[in-house]
Order: sequence, then C-alpha cells, then structure tokens
Amino acid sequence: MKSPYDIILRPVLTEKSYDAMADKKYTFEVAVDAGKTEIKQAVETIFGVKVESVNTMRILGKVKRQGRTQGRRPERKKAIVKLTEASKGIEFFEGMA
Repeated sequence: MKSPYDIILRPVLTEKSYDAMADKKYTFEVAVDAGKTEIKQAVETIFGVKVESVNTMRILGKVKRQGRTQGRRPERKKAIVKLTEASKGIEFFEGMA
C-alpha cells in the first residue's frame, strides 16, 4: 500500500485549472500507476475533503532530439478531482488564486 503522498505528486497550476476552481475542480499530477479510487482516497486523506468524481488522463512523453541522439521525456498522469457541493475547498489552492 502506497502512501497518499506517493500518489499525489504536485498540483497543476495553469489558467485552465484556476478557472475550474470556481466549480470545485482541482487538478493534480499523480503517479502513473495510480487508479481513480486510490487518487480519491489520497485526496480525501491529505486535504480532509469529500470527493465526488475523479477524471484522469495520461500524457505520453515527447520525443526530443539533441544532435543525432534522441530521447523521450517522462510520461505523466493528471487527475481532475471534483469535490462535493457540501465539501469545503482546498486551502492550499485558495492562497494561489
């Protein structure tokens, strides 16, 4: 069993994620092998909120070249977490917006 802090890696702070905060949707970068239920439990334990739904997306790493050698950036996984109406917001994000 992984720690909730191993599942939730970092928040995603972009204009689009700031606009979604009005609808109680928060975006996180999560571990690539994490499932929706694991993400839900991790957010609920770390921030003390109730999660309504979790949407995930995987981003494959781009192929990058440097001279004649080429490599790949690491792949990532993002999760958009929607909180219930009765739940309070996440204070960490409230200070950012």
